[in-house]
Amino acid sequence: MKEFKVNPEFAITDEQRLRSLFQAQHTLAIQKCQSALAKYAQAFIRRSPFICIGTQNSDGKADVSPRGDPVGFVKVLDQHTLAIPDRPGNNRLDTMVNILSNPSVGLLFIVPGFDDTLRVNGQASLVNDPEILEGMRVNDRIPKIAIVVKVDTVFMHCAKAFRRSQLWNPDHFQNRDEMPSLVKIILDQTTGAPSDDDEMRKLDDQLEDQYKKTLY
Repeated sequence: MKEFKVNPEFAITDEQRLRSLFQAQHTLAIQKCQSALAKYAQAFIRRSPFICIGTQNSDGKADVSPRGDPVGFVKVLDQHTLAIPDRPGNNRLDTMVNILSNPSVGLLFIVPGFDDTLRVNGQASLVNDPEILEGMRVNDRIPKIAIVVKVDTVFMHCAKAFRRSQLWNPDHFQNRDEMPSLVKIILDQTTGAPSDDDEMRKLDDQLEDQYKKTLY
């Protein structure tokens, strides 16, 4: 595939030109932005089993990581503070390393069946306070670290993206078998996946076994 390059003639490089392409913000879009977690934001967070957390390192290189757990896994410590447990993963630690060099984070809270989402921006820190971690216990496992976020802005996001994507509509669910397994994708792109189907199936089964053993 030929490398794509943006035509400078059509590059939007300043805010004035950007805003000239759009109508002015609706009053509600401005008013909805809050500086604290009011009752509806707290209620949404307590319903959410899944978030995405966006971070950047000191050079501005961006990363987005999914986090999922039982409903209400993100704890509301007060109207300005959240705590997110860090569960066992691949130990890349991208999100947490980024936070150490650049504490600004963006959170997107998702509730299954809700087309609306909740966006929270703030300043994050890493803590291993036993009192906070104990409240995040699942299956007798306590996280090693929690990400504590001091909230700068919080607002509900409209339903258009989820409705356009038909995300919760079963008629639009796709068959996972139409793409290779995660293990095969990684091996194909690195050392090479085994051609023998039985060997590949064993590797896939090993990953599933690891999921069961290391989920918490």
